[in-house]
Amino acid sequence: MAENGKSSTEKVPAAAHPLTENPTEIATDINYHVKLNTHFSPFKFEPEQAFFATAESVRNSMGGHFLYFVRDNPKHTYYFSMEFLQGRALTNAIGNLGIENAYAEALNKLGHELEEIVEQVINSSKKPVLVLNCIILMTGNGGLGRIASCFLDSMATLNLPAGGYGLRYKYGLFKQRNTKQGQEEIAEDWLEFSPWEVVRYDLVYPVRFFIYAVLYPGDATESGKLLRLKQQFFLCSASLQDIISRFKDQRGGYTWSEFPSKIAVQLNDTHPTLAIPELMCLPMEDEGLGWDEAWDVTTRTIAYTNHTVLPEALEKWSQPVMWKLLPCHMEIIEEIDIMFLAMVKDTRPDLEYKLPSMCILDHNPPKPVVRMANLCVVSAHTVNGVAQLHSYTLKAELFVVTSLYGPPSSKIRLTALLGGFGFAIQSSFADDANFQDEWASAKMASKRRLASNISCVTGESIDPNSLYDIQVKRIHEYKRQLLNILGAIDRWYLFQNYNVSVAEMLIPGSELSQHISTAGMEASGTSNMKFALNGCLIIGTLDGANVEIREEIGEEIFFLFGARADEVPRLRKYQENRLFEPDPRFEEAKQYIRSGAFGSYDYKPLLDSLEDVIYRYFRDRKRWLKMSILSTVGCGKFISDQTIAQYAKEIWNIQECRVP
Repeated sequence: MAENGKSSTEKVPAAAHPLTENPTEIATDINYHVKLNTHFSPFKFEPEQAFFATAESVRNSMGGHFLYFVRDNPKHTYYFSMEFLQGRALTNAIGNLGIENAYAEALNKLGHELEEIVEQVINSSKKPVLVLNCIILMTGNGGLGRIASCFLDSMATLNLPAGGYGLRYKYGLFKQRNTKQGQEEIAEDWLEFSPWEVVRYDLVYPVRFFIYAVLYPGDATESGKLLRLKQQFFLCSASLQDIISRFKDQRGGYTWSEFPSKIAVQLNDTHPTLAIPELMCLPMEDEGLGWDEAWDVTTRTIAYTNHTVLPEALEKWSQPVMWKLLPCHMEIIEEIDIMFLAMVKDTRPDLEYKLPSMCILDHNPPKPVVRMANLCVVSAHTVNGVAQLHSYTLKAELFVVTSLYGPPSSKIRLTALLGGFGFAIQSSFADDANFQDEWASAKMASKRRLASNISCVTGESIDPNSLYDIQVKRIHEYKRQLLNILGAIDRWYLFQNYNVSVAEMLIPGSELSQHISTAGMEASGTSNMKFALNGCLIIGTLDGANVEIREEIGEEIFFLFGARADEVPRLRKYQENRLFEPDPRFEEAKQYIRSGAFGSYDYKPLLDSLEDVIYRYFRDRKRWLKMSILSTVGCGKFISDQTIAQYAKEIWNIQECRVP
């Protein structure tokens, strides 16, 4: 970083300019943080140091945007989530502030490229990626946490008085790698290199558990169960105490009946369910509220988003574990359950036979449990799924009876919250040759960027002219990665880590994406929306948001795969009765795997009938580009800004508060 014996930082003055958008002044501000920062030597300016100083400069420029909206005292929303999958904070921040070009120019003055220094960030949640010749399968959780982060971005974009609460884990999701000995997990020290945190020493709340180190600890042992339950309670208790403190500070004189008119709490899945008994407990214990008033406050404050339609995936906690750790809260949950069961007996005696499956407390030996989703549905004023099909399934099947119950002050609604902002791109552009050329050029640039990254990470070369066929899903039976891998197994090479930063290259570079989960099993899927928005065509079942994507973009540019949701039970019955006859090509592929010729066999015949259609479309470049453009045009409905706008209006009842 030196020229003629003089480093780039010596050529630029060091002076603070926290709110400037002038590249020259930004360069001096970055250099100011270089000289001021005690984490690095001031005598060199390596990429790691450049990233840290740039991040501190951006963080200071954002300071004026951190307002508490005290002046107007509006109603606030607080989003509770055990996971926030944020990705690159630096590029996200400067992009949202509209100063990306200014910072790129400033860094050039200091001898660095913006693209170079953002690679220094240690992503907060990394997962493995299986790299194949032209097919890439990605594994690990992420949808719930990625939605949470997108929602926070949209809250800021829409100027809503809203924010999020999560836990500061020392370790993020484990790095995973596959070896000959099996899967290995390595702790990820993502906090070792984080310039974004701001410590608030004046905010301390008593919670009778220690701060937690691991995101999603194993719960196969008693100690693991206790730790995970402690994490969930810690999040709920500390967050609610902070919210209540803010409510009291802003109100001066207050009454608890005002609380729901000023505060909305959204539970992202069942992990923060303990906010329900805790919000009952705090005012009753600390301020002597009666049960009825505390119940009214809680049910008018709490809303719940469900993320699964699989009964076996719904969170349940051992009653003995809960009684051991949170006896007072279990008393509250027990009383809520008694109220609910009494209501059903009084108002719907014809449904008493369903009470064992409806109750919050399942007392069946030998494992009595607390059904957390049932507690949420009974206690929240609004319950929503994350896709229209998902919400319908919740209402018609999973919570068919529970949804009849509503808190005294309101009635539960089960609703999908997806809207329609739309894009400036017009569908008429899809046939324009010049526009298609521009589209193809942008897609090819993204494909080359992805190929370069794969080459750097794995050493494998991928032809940018080939069809990039990608499946991004956490490993689960209903997502059917095994079905996909049968067609790609002879191209399998190795696993590498996946994270949001990889997705930033992978998704724009994709042309075909597989979303083939069993119909009726996926709550929504979020990656399908991301791929479609980036002009990627989809092979998909009629599951989750695939249904709505197909409706929006048109059936003719959606490659339909598999059975419909209403056909799945019949097919399962056929299989149970041995009436289901699998495709003989599928049996041949399995037999060949058993034969020992695993590595060299060509599995393509398994999906030839489907793939021939896709490759025929792909070879017709004009037709493929038109379909790609229409995919993006049709998916404006799935922008998170619209979803949050609907949440704000239909659930939270909060208004825009523009930052001056």
